[in-house]
Amino acid sequence: MANKLFQGEKMIVYTDGGSRGNPGPSAIGVVIGTRKYNEKIGDTTNNVAEYKAALFALKKLILLSGKKGAQELEVEIRTDSELMAKQINGKYKVKDSELQPLFMEIWNLKQDFKNVSFVQIPREQNKEADKLVNEALDIKGGNHHESGQASFFGKH
Repeated sequence: MANKLFQGEKMIVYTDGGSRGNPGPSAIGVVIGTRKYNEKIGDTTNNVAEYKAALFALKKLILLSGKKGAQELEVEIRTDSELMAKQINGKYKVKDSELQPLFMEIWNLKQDFKNVSFVQIPREQNKEADKLVNEALDIKGGNHHESGQASFFGKH
């Protein structure tokens, strides 16, 4: 399964995070190949949700490919968050104290892969991940994920 998903190609991953109220009820959406994931992450800001979506994607890739497989994997995270893409790419400083630990966690997870790049894309090109965020936010109660898999962020 993992071999088919990751064999010899750069893995393109779409991520999105959103908040209704900013801060308010928040969720993430992640598309890895043909696999789609979403979940509520509690009350937070849009920017925190964007970071948590990227964290979820990197952790899920490690689970799917295995720690050893991840070391051979090139990943391109596509996000419509200009702030997150520019912060992770070193173009903007991370001044928000809520984002600093998330930035560090992403930075550390990047070391588990052959290469991880973050690319900002127009919102129109991130419709599937955005749809997943909204679907999660529209669900009453509980979290929602592919195949009922456990959350990386715990229950909120």
